[in-house]
Amino acid sequence: MNIKRILPSAKPELTLGVLLIFSSSIGQTYFISLFSGEIRNEFNLSHGIFGTFYSAATLSSAIVFFWMGKLTDQYNLTVLGLITLGVLSGFSFLISNAETLIILFLSLLGLRLFGQSMISHIAVVAMARWFPKKKGQGLSIALMGHPIGEALLPILVTLCLLHYNWREIWMGIGVCIIIIFFPLVYWLGRYLKSQQLSSSNSNLPKSKKVLNVSWNRSQVLKDLRFYQILPGLLASPFIVTGVFFHQIHLIETKFWSITLLASSYPFFALSVVAATFFSGWIVDRFSTVHLLRFFLLPLALGLLLIASTDKTYYAPIFMILIGISSGAASIVVSTLWVELYGMGYLGSIRSLCFSMVVLSTAISPALIGILLDIGITLRVQFIIFAIYSLICSIIFIILNLSSTNLIRQNCLLIIF
Repeated sequence: MNIKRILPSAKPELTLGVLLIFSSSIGQTYFISLFSGEIRNEFNLSHGIFGTFYSAATLSSAIVFFWMGKLTDQYNLTVLGLITLGVLSGFSFLISNAETLIILFLSLLGLRLFGQSMISHIAVVAMARWFPKKKGQGLSIALMGHPIGEALLPILVTLCLLHYNWREIWMGIGVCIIIIFFPLVYWLGRYLKSQQLSSSNSNLPKSKKVLNVSWNRSQVLKDLRFYQILPGLLASPFIVTGVFFHQIHLIETKFWSITLLASSYPFFALSVVAATFFSGWIVDRFSTVHLLRFFLLPLALGLLLIASTDKTYYAPIFMILIGISSGAASIVVSTLWVELYGMGYLGSIRSLCFSMVVLSTAISPALIGILLDIGITLRVQFIIFAIYSLICSIIFIILNLSSTNLIRQNCLLIIF
């Protein structure tokens, strides 16, 4: 990737993208689940009950986000980012003072909606619009916020839990959003001039994958390709969310320490970074379709590996493999819709698709937790998930969705 061709006139935009993606960590499952043991103990919840509870909050956030996501097609993205950060800090304060299950539910709903969904949605839509001809590379840079958070925050939270209780930590998170993230986003937003940025990007080589036609949400829902591809796209978020949510149970069954798990996160983060950059290059050099066919294979291999052994030195290898698929998936899920359906209604289309992603992450913790409660071990579940990932990869190859065919079909369907 030739980053210098993107960076000279776009440093504020890329920095803002990284910052927004990093701040979304607060609503991600891997982060919230670090407190799952303390929350379950304090509210006297089993794995299955808390998983169902968490899934219900996530599902509710997906329903709201389905309608809220289209705001990115209507309003200034920087202003939306600032509002979202402000609301996110409020829910951080709320969960720190949760005394009842109702307040806990509302807190988790807000963290998932404004953290996992809205703030990352704003960042992804912004990158696609500001870098229409280098969307893969621009997005891959912004998405570094995810692995940065995954590398730093679990270790930081683990250290904080040695000295503070979980409520105090969440109170501190709310304060950090207000005094650090909010001012930085506001300052960077003052330098955003998306029209000038798009003009400066005109000097870049033209991409063969930028679609001149645009589909709306209703047209997408009538497209057969959407339903052929969607189940495979949901595999990575569904599986990885489930693994991270039940990570404490995973290390307990394998007799690993939480320190081993925390120390493995940097391997996950580094593999995500590498896969994200490489995937961005593939998208801009070829197409997202090329990446679609193979991005689930490392995930399948990692699941089979961790299901077959309890040896500690396989923990970082497992994290590397699922990190590769996670990094590639973040690019696939974010750029495929531009290639298929154009840029005009990206916000509403992506909110539709991302609602499905959030729905999958809502079902995953509950399903895995219930299966654990009835005696189906993580080992058996991981084998099933690996087989599913392999089947999805085979389907993607059989579909034979060439970039040329996609553009031709889009033009014909828009006309008729």
